[in-house]
Amino acid sequence: MGAARRTVPVAARGARIDQVVATLLDEPRAQVQGRLERGEVTIDGAVVRKSYRVRGGESIEVAPVAFDPPPPPAPVPVRYEDDHVAVVAKPAGVVVHAGAGVRDGTLVDALLAMGMRLAPADDPARPGIVHRIDRGTSGLLVIAKTTDALRGLRAQFDDHAVTRRYWALVDGVPDHARATIAAPIARHPRDRTRFQTAPDGRAAVSHYAVERAWSCASSVSVRLETGRTHQVRVHMAALGHPVCGDVAYGASTTLGSALGLERPALHAAHLRFVHPVTGAGVEVDEPLAGDLRTAVQRLDDGVVV
Repeated sequence: MGAARRTVPVAARGARIDQVVATLLDEPRAQVQGRLERGEVTIDGAVVRKSYRVRGGESIEVAPVAFDPPPPPAPVPVRYEDDHVAVVAKPAGVVVHAGAGVRDGTLVDALLAMGMRLAPADDPARPGIVHRIDRGTSGLLVIAKTTDALRGLRAQFDDHAVTRRYWALVDGVPDHARATIAAPIARHPRDRTRFQTAPDGRAAVSHYAVERAWSCASSVSVRLETGRTHQVRVHMAALGHPVCGDVAYGASTTLGSALGLERPALHAAHLRFVHPVTGAGVEVDEPLAGDLRTAVQRLDDGVVV
């Protein structure tokens, strides 16, 4: 895009140049002042200071706004891939697809930058996306590369035929070594970013088993029967044992800090499904992310809070 050219209205005579340019280009005055200091604004071909007062009728030329495109997202590890599907390991901190408040730097952006083919979806921001995991959660996600794969995988998720198992570190030690949590989940009435168990919510079933227990925390394996937003986080919090580091759902900030956690200690560790095109079984496991291994090591080293 070339430089913007404008003529100073005669009625503006006596006004400061920064005020005039800000009005003509509908830009913040502070931004215009920066442009003037960088010599990006000329009057009749000459660079002027921001204190310059216009006479009216001059020709203003303003250089286009410099725009540095965001760097391409870092490549995402691919754990399985063929012509129809891929299983990738999403890092913690990455949003799956664009949405409210997030425009770029998503998992979808990373996959496209890697040259991966993604199946078209009804929502153009969600090509290839069959299911999601939270921004702060690390781990496995299956991606559809073709329309047939997208249709087949969605059907399996709808039928609860996909096995998804999460690893979580939770505050305290549950009373029962293994149990099923069947508690409907609904959006929180006052905080729309959170969810809660509620009788009028959508059916949600989680099966957990304690794997290890320390004095102040436990690692649990959670198998999802349904896939509600924040399901593991909400169900474990409802049990009185929120995911470590998950301050949104009441986790101990003291324990989270002692374990070095800057996000919920939740990891999508296991994924098993039937290939939607070939019919073969696909099973993938993902080791714990580094920050979660560090948290476990600190517990092994005797962290007590």
